[in-house]
Amino acid sequence: MKKIIVPIDFSEHSEYALEAAAVMAKQNHGEVLALHMLELSDAVLTKGSLEQGEEAIFYLKLAEKRFEEFLDKDYLKGVTVTPIVKHFKVFSEVSQVAQDHSADLIVMGSHGTSGLSEIFVGSNTEKVVRHSEIPVLVLKNKLESTAFKNVLFATDFSKESIDVYKTAINKFEGMGAKVHLVYVNTPGKFLNSTEMRQKVSGFLTAAAGNTDAMSQTTFVSDYTVESGILNHANAINADLIAVATHGRKGITHFFEGSISEDIANHAILPVMTFKI
Repeated sequence: MKKIIVPIDFSEHSEYALEAAAVMAKQNHGEVLALHMLELSDAVLTKGSLEQGEEAIFYLKLAEKRFEEFLDKDYLKGVTVTPIVKHFKVFSEVSQVAQDHSADLIVMGSHGTSGLSEIFVGSNTEKVVRHSEIPVLVLKNKLESTAFKNVLFATDFSKESIDVYKTAINKFEGMGAKVHLVYVNTPGKFLNSTEMRQKVSGFLTAAAGNTDAMSQTTFVSDYTVESGILNHANAINADLIAVATHGRKGITHFFEGSISEDIANHAILPVMTFKI
């Protein structure tokens, strides 16, 4: 994690993300890219070109001043911080910023279902998760430690998830974390015990060449995939939930609809998403 993007809206939750990113950057001799999305109103954008330009510059300078004050934190001392101010109107553009700067992680704070205050509202957390090609770490609270030790990795155990599974397992085991797997059996996609074990066994064999991780896999039944994951995370006292997402292609099979985005939005625990 050499380059970490932190979307900033000056809220308490974005500061949670900034502080966590600072710790990670120090641990990895990395850099924090602090990103503020200046969402100009339609009123400004529809004015004449000269007037529009002058008002846009005014708001940009105002944002830069507030940004500079916000980044004056003791925990950022010794960390390379690059402030970036953009005037995109859609938060899917965070993915483009990540690509332009070769970032390898996005850390963002969120209130949950209400999204981030001021700038991150509604479904913007979900938009970042959906469009990002790199892992996204979503935080609802201040992290006591970035050294995750008890991780629940939720996947649909499909062939498309194999590469993401291997990437995630390597990352978390490299951190010294214990990784738990969960298969959620729901009424709508019910499998019997034999069918579930065969599906997971086939996935693990294809991904790792063995079924050793079966001992770390729990089969649970619940009304929805989301509730099954959240309930099991609480049951094992996980300190991080990791999920695989298909992003723009939508979530198929296990992550039908926008389950991974809903988990990132609703979970109290930190959530890290990986793009399939």
